[in-house]
Amino acid sequence: MKTIYRLLKKRFGFLNWWPGDSDFEILVGAILTQQTSWKNVEKAVANLKDAHMLDISKISECDIDYLQQLVHPAGFYRQKAIRLKEICSAIIKDYDGFENFLSLDAKNLRESLLSMKGIGRETADSIILYASGKPVFVVDAYTRRILGRVYRQEEAYRNIGYDELQKEIESGIKKDLGLYKDFHAQMVQLGKDYCLKKPLCTNCPLNGICLYSIHNNGVHPSK
Repeated sequence: MKTIYRLLKKRFGFLNWWPGDSDFEILVGAILTQQTSWKNVEKAVANLKDAHMLDISKISECDIDYLQQLVHPAGFYRQKAIRLKEICSAIIKDYDGFENFLSLDAKNLRESLLSMKGIGRETADSIILYASGKPVFVVDAYTRRILGRVYRQEEAYRNIGYDELQKEIESGIKKDLGLYKDFHAQMVQLGKDYCLKKPLCTNCPLNGICLYSIHNNGVHPSK
């Protein structure tokens, strides 16, 4: 894991991810980014900002039709608006405010997030890492794909449980908030730029250690 991170950082430099002007904006972005691109999330967040609605109390009290209109660019807008409103209402009701909610320790915060409809492990851990500033490694589809190719065990990494894979990654690197944030960002960058469904191995920063790249000579195998 340390070698992977070193090579990625050498290529991409330090990556300041997750984008957001506030912890609450990070939570909103984490919910809206499910099943869509970040560009679409940015449009939805911009709509909320322009309407002065990027506020937990305002969203919890917002007319659902209006909220759906604002988050429309993020896709699945009816479902996401309902979930966003419900989550904001639950945080206010159960924790008397967003800051109290984020002040929970990582274990309790994760349990609370996972109890909310529409929040899975990846979304919960994104909120814990980037909004509450507690070191948990976020496992996403890019992580599974990259590690599966590096170790040439794609099926195994597709099927490994989320918590098991998270434990494997965390055991291989120092437990550090800044490192976890940057390493996750590096994996996202690699997944977007090189480790695509049909990978661009030739200039990939990991091609010297990636068993998939070495085995296939940097060429995607024909099917």
